[in-house]
Amino acid sequence: MQLGMVGLGRMGANIVRRLMRAGHSCVVFDANPATSEALGREGAEVAASVAEFRLRLGAPRAVWVMLPAGEVTEAMIGELAAILEPGDTIIDGGNTFWKDDIRRSRSLSAKGLTYLDVGTSGGVWGLERGYCLMIGGDGAAVERLDPIFRALAPGRGDIPASRHREGRAGTAEEGYLHCGASGAGHYVKMIHNGIEYGMMQAFAEGFDILNNAASERLPADQRLTLDIADIAEVWRRGSVVTSWLLDLTAEALAEDDGLSAYSGHVADSGEGRWTVEAAIEQATPAEVLTSALYTRFRSRQDHTFAEKVLSAMRKGFGGHQEQKTS
Repeated sequence: MQLGMVGLGRMGANIVRRLMRAGHSCVVFDANPATSEALGREGAEVAASVAEFRLRLGAPRAVWVMLPAGEVTEAMIGELAAILEPGDTIIDGGNTFWKDDIRRSRSLSAKGLTYLDVGTSGGVWGLERGYCLMIGGDGAAVERLDPIFRALAPGRGDIPASRHREGRAGTAEEGYLHCGASGAGHYVKMIHNGIEYGMMQAFAEGFDILNNAASERLPADQRLTLDIADIAEVWRRGSVVTSWLLDLTAEALAEDDGLSAYSGHVADSGEGRWTVEAAIEQATPAEVLTSALYTRFRSRQDHTFAEKVLSAMRKGFGGHQEQKTS
């Protein structure tokens, strides 16, 4: 199957590579010609402009936009909408605000275009591990593009299905899911990232307490000298907190248990804020997720070891380089 990809950053380029490995053909465009040409040498078809990009795609076209959420994505979708034809599909795989998806879907539908919002999780590891995909939009378009989603998803692998799922149909066990109407994909991904904030904060605070177990603020006979790299490693093996986030933390601590390469300045990419806003709109309590978000705000003024742990996890799964501060 053929897919067009606009935006060849960390995730966009690897999505193309994974699709080509699975036998799909990809037409690529990026504002940086060198980035496109690099993928061209790996087998992708390169377009030098958006207009040429359209011509290289066979109808009905499917164009995946993988750009930073906000004005850049909005402008590109507008540019594509002006040159695509009825029956074509635009996919936004970035971290767009879900209410914008509803607006876009309505606007594009009036032009005969289909719009899908695809929350994409997998970070820099997606090429090998696959991407967890949370999809919103028209069911017929999702079904038509199923070969693309199936190739990108992790598949069942060696993870057994949850108990009591007997008789449930669908693709959730393959690692991708049509979550509902337009906006549903990014809504589910938004909550996923909000939960991620909370989980990361719990690990960060726990390791901070372990790191301060020998603090001079404690009575001398109650001070403990702990090897937190080894503690992270032992927790990976059979404990109830085993997770990929713990794996990444253990790896960072094994490399440098003081995490000296990290400033403690922790960015937030938007989804945590939107999750808290959704909770407020629903009057749904979300104390942990709200606290985790506010801690990231505070980290830009005052850092602790906990924030270095957060930074290490963000770099581990997403390749995020935190801003260096004095």
